[in-house]
Amino acid sequence: MLRKLSRLFVIKTRFEAFLIIYALALGATARGTAYLHQYPGFGGKLLFLATTGAVFLGGAKILDCLKLEKEVAALRAQAGKQQG
Repeated sequence: MLRKLSRLFVIKTRFEAFLIIYALALGATARGTAYLHQYPGFGGKLLFLATTGAVFLGGAKILDCLKLEKEVAALRAQAGKQQG
């Protein structure tokens, strides 16, 4: 049962990854807007840029990991065919 529950929190497809990245971007822009109000001027703009930049880095990492997992699964399947 716990294994089934944990599978809900695994990103399996690019569509799921893009949904998560979109949600992260919404949160980052909301936080960035709060920074702009809290720290008017150049400092607030830098913090806004940092929050949105973190989403770009995180999103790229998520997409790279999905690609890597797909390649590893293909290699394992190929190795299984060679052994069998």
